Order: sequence, then structure tokens, then C-alpha cells
Amino acid sequence: MRRILPLLSSNHAGGRSALTCRYRCGDACFHEVPNTSGNEYAGDVIAATLSRRSMMRTAAVVTVATAAGGAVMAQNAPSAQAAAVPAAGDARHGGPGGGADGARGLRFSPVEPNTADKVTVPAGYTQNVVIRWGEPILRGAPAFDADRQTAKAQAGQFGYNNDFLSLLPLREHGRQVLVANHEYTDEVLMFKGYDAANPTREQVEIAWAAHGLSVVVVQEERKSGRLTPVSRHWLNRRLTATSEFRLTGPAAGSALLRTSADPTGTKVLGTLNNCAGGTTPWGTTLHGEENFNQYFANGTSATDKRYGLTAGATERKWERFDKRFDAAQEPNESHRFGWVVELDPYDPDSTPRKRTALGRFKHEAAQPRLTRDGRPVVYMGDDERFDYFYKFVSSKRMKKGDSRAAREHNLTLLDEGTLYVAKLTGDSPQDVDGTGKLPNDGEFDGSGVWIPLATGDVSHVPGMTAEEVYVFTRLAGDKVGATKMDRPEDVEPSPRTGRVYVALTNNTDRGKAGKPGADEANPRNLNKHGQILELAEHWDDPSADGFAWRLFLVAGDPEDPATYFAGYPKETVSPISCPDNVAFDPHGNLWISTDGAQLGSHDGLFGVATTGERRGELKQFLTVPKGAETCGPIIQDRRVLVAVQHPGEVDGATVEKPASEWPDGPGRLVRPSVVAVYRKDGRDIGV
Repeated sequence: MRRILPLLSSNHAGGRSALTCRYRCGDACFHEVPNTSGNEYAGDVIAATLSRRSMMRTAAVVTVATAAGGAVMAQNAPSAQAAAVPAAGDARHGGPGGGADGARGLRFSPVEPNTADKVTVPAGYTQNVVIRWGEPILRGAPAFDADRQTAKAQAGQFGYNNDFLSLLPLREHGRQVLVANHEYTDEVLMFKGYDAANPTREQVEIAWAAHGLSVVVVQEERKSGRLTPVSRHWLNRRLTATSEFRLTGPAAGSALLRTSADPTGTKVLGTLNNCAGGTTPWGTTLHGEENFNQYFANGTSATDKRYGLTAGATERKWERFDKRFDAAQEPNESHRFGWVVELDPYDPDSTPRKRTALGRFKHEAAQPRLTRDGRPVVYMGDDERFDYFYKFVSSKRMKKGDSRAAREHNLTLLDEGTLYVAKLTGDSPQDVDGTGKLPNDGEFDGSGVWIPLATGDVSHVPGMTAEEVYVFTRLAGDKVGATKMDRPEDVEPSPRTGRVYVALTNNTDRGKAGKPGADEANPRNLNKHGQILELAEHWDDPSADGFAWRLFLVAGDPEDPATYFAGYPKETVSPISCPDNVAFDPHGNLWISTDGAQLGSHDGLFGVATTGERRGELKQFLTVPKGAETCGPIIQDRRVLVAVQHPGEVDGATVEKPASEWPDGPGRLVRPSVVAVYRKDGRDIGV
């Protein structure tokens, strides 16, 4: 029998602790919503920027949506036979660690909702901690010692609060390259006796070194899915808040990006608040700079430009130690963050690039796919209440192979192309009442257009130059009437079907006085649990100007009438709340990690079938420890990787009074870590 736990008591959005809101996003949900635009549908702007051909293609998409409703999308809707599916925990085949009935890749007995202070996995599965915060990865880096930590030591050790993960192949037997984002630091959980009003220079410099990216080679144990780090490998690397990055693309060198330290507007120190990301077909990784605004003090309306800069002092007080974090002294420094960063993990001497052609906003993710003629298309979410989701279509084709010439060419792919923002229209607006009740046609769906914002040095937005579009992309989205969404986070195209899945985490402000109410893509007011949108581009052409869309999942307790699981019988699915990161497994199933779930259970990782008669069947694979968030899922044939972020991040917790004992038990410091989960019998996941 499925057990639903009591609702969490929290005054913070999405069930997060106040500590999480304080350090991760600077209490973003307690500030006024940055998007105050009226933002009506700007038909005149669209008419001026979309060609007649694109409008025809959009119309064709509606036809495709109807046909594809019976073909592309609804072809896989559950049949009457699906209603007879046994309860989620009924293991039909009895095999160890699997054999439970389900779609291929999801044949495991689901984990029940729980509040255990550990990573809980299905029966027949086991796990290992791959790497913890502070473990040395560079030559000369010392072993982690929390009582003697230094900035120099941290710069050679695995960073804090791991988020996005990528695993890339390596021509060394049994080895792969692990790349990790380090989103933010929890100083109160890092330093004994931490005084938030008076941090020391050493503490601040340790935090600078704990941000950024880590590259570390990992070794696979041949008979299991266990992974262990290869310390001091020549590819291992740390990028921090003080490492050198290059601004590239059409806005590079702009007066809006120049500072006293960098009059060229092309050279940036550091990357901040890296959340989710992506892995490119040409072997690089992409990293989204998200809540960068919280690091900059003394913002004004002149320096903020709708990005939520702090008006006074910041939480971490970095501005006391480096003037670049003081907007009053360096008004353009914040413009140098909020980009997608591209890293070449195979070249430890390369300088990572911040790609201005992809726009500046609170990037949750950036996941590419290729058009039929080999041009990359990157999908991106802007993680803020009532903000937008975007795509970038490159004008260059990828070159195949790993020759030096091919790699150099491919490292220019994301500098030239067109940046778009999405506008969605529902086909049953009269049926949307804000409760989540399905329209009379049985689903939330409709059509949409991609509105071009800029191509190279050409702006498609009246009243804005191209440079302004790239640096103040949110303002461009406002001007062209983009659809205000419920916090677009990770966006992932299916490698099998080409459909694009957008995780919309929640928006408890929707429908409040003076705020936008429900629409068909965001159908619930005071939305605590979020939803996942499924998008089908015209004729599966990622460069198309139009698309069909529908809501794939409307999250929450399946017993709540305002939930929807692609039409699958709800009595057989796991409860899910606040979808965040998403990824695909080798079988085409979508895996969803959660952040701030509001159903009483700890956050977790879930798998859901996207095709076939079991489309919409959702099963929980794991839960994370107390106070933690599930991040960076990777699902391979033989293992699942997750980044366990901010364990023990509970109100009132400190180093001296920890709220969690994970991962190393009582008396040991709580440490964010990467975990690998695999079958005890060594077989593939979920088969």
C-alpha cells in the first residue's frame, strides 16, 4: 500500500528549508517577482519577425499535433489493457533487484516515500559514494581536513554542492570522465563557528574555490557498477570563482560587458551558481549559470535590469573582499554572469567559454540536439517564477570525428545562430479554471511559436540592439510577449523521439492578486507541485518556428484530482512533487529528480515511460538524505548516478549541530557527494 506522508510545514516555496533559500538563491521566492511586464501577446511584433512560411509551418504543426495526437503523442497513450496493470510494488518475475512489472528499464520495485537519512534504493540494488566534497583530485592537493581547510587546498579538491553531472568516454580501459557543477556554498555547514555577519577572507576564498566545476576521471569496477575517482589523473581539473573564462559570440567585447579590470569585455574571472547543464554531441559539456544575482551587492534599477540584484549587502559579503561583487563600483560585472559555459573536458589547458549567443538569464540547463543537416539546437530554461524557455539554433554544422580541425570547428558552433523564446497557446482556454481540472478534450495541449530575438548582430526586437538582447534577454522576452511559465528548469530532448521535455518546478505565486492566473500550459493557481511539458517540433525539425505541446505530467499526490500522468492509471504510480532535473535512459524513459517536494517525503529520483502502452507509468527509484536535493541524474545501462546536494540543509543546522549524518555517519562532517547505484547481480538497470 502506497504511503503518503504528512505535508511538510514550511513557509518557503516548494518545501525548501529557509537555509536552502538563503544560500542557494538568495531568498528569490521572497522577493518581488522580477517579471512585472504586462506581456500580452505581441501580434504585431510576431508578424514583423516571423515569415509567412514560418506561420504556415506553425499552422502545419497544429495539424501535426492533431494527427500526432493520434500518432506522435497519443499513439502511446495507455490502452484499456493498462488499467489492469498490477500495483506498482507487485514484482511479477521475482528476479533480484528487478523483475518488477513495468516498462523496460523501469522493472524495479519502487521505493516508498520516506524520510530516512540515507540514500534509499530499490530491493536488489546497492550503492557507493563516488566522490565527496573536499576529496583531492589534483596533484599536490591534501586530504580533506575540515579543521584545517584552506583556499589553496580547496582549489585542488572536489567542490561543494555538486549539481549537474556528465560522464564522457575515455580511451582507457574501464574509465570515464566525470564532470560536475558546484552550484553554491553553505558556509554555515562548512565552517565551525561561522559568523555570517563577519566572514573571514580565508572563508570567502575557500568558498570561491568551492564554486565552479570539477573534472575527474573515474574507474569502473568490472563486475559491478561501482565507480571510484582516479585522483591526480592528468585530465582532472578544477575551475573556480577565480579561474579565467572567455566571453565569446556576438556580445563579446560589448560596452555592456567591460569593467575596469577587463576593458576588452572578453575575459571573466570565474563561474557562479552552476545548476544543470548538458553534454554536446562533439564531446564538450555545457553549464548553466543560474542565481548569479545573489552574489552582487548594491544593485539599483540601473544595474539590475530585471535580474534581481541585491539592493544592499549580500549574504556572503564577498563585496568586502573584491570590488567586482559591488555593483556600485563595477556595474557591468554582473552582466558577465548568467551565461551558458562550454568546457572541453579533454583539454585541461583550454579556457572555458561563456557563449553570449545563447542569451543571459538564470540558466537552469542547456541540452543540445542536432538538426538533420547537423546544426546544433540548444534548449534552455530560465528558472524564475513567470519567466520563459528558449532555444538557440546554430547556423553552423557539426564536423564529425575527433581530429584537431574538427574539434576546433565544433568549438565555434555555439557562437553563431538565432536565439528564440517560446510563446504557447492552449486549444481549450475556456476550460482552464486554475484548479488543474482537465479540459473537456481530456488534456492540456495546444500549439506554439518560437519568436526570434536576435541573429548575430541583428536584433529582431524593436527598440533593442542585438547586444542588449543578449545581455538583457529577459527584457527581450517581455517585449515580444513570451509565455510566462512556472519556473522552467531542466529542458531535455529525447534522443529517441525528438520530443522535448520541460520541467516546470512550481509557482506558488500564480493566481495571487496582481499576478498572472492559470493558463493551459500552467493550469494550477498556487502551484506547489509543478508539471512537465512535452513539446513536438514541426516534422521533428528542431529548427522549426512552430511546435505542438501538451502537459505530460501534472505532479502531486496521485489521489489529488488535479494530477495527471499522461493518462496512465493514477492508482499505480508513485507520488511526485517539484520536478527539477531530467534525463533519459537507454530505453527512452524519462528520469526526473525533484527539488523541494511538498508531499512529506524526502526528494528523490523517478523514472517514467514516455512511449508504449505504459506511457505515464512513473516509479520512484531512490530518495536522498535529510535536507538534500536530488541532482544531476545520469542513467546508464548498468548504473544510475545522482548528485546528492546540500544534505543536512535544515533550518538551524550548523557544523556543530548537524541535521544529517550522511554520508559518513555520526561525528563526521555532512558532505555533498556523488552516488552510484547499481544492481547487486551486476545486470542492467530496470530489466
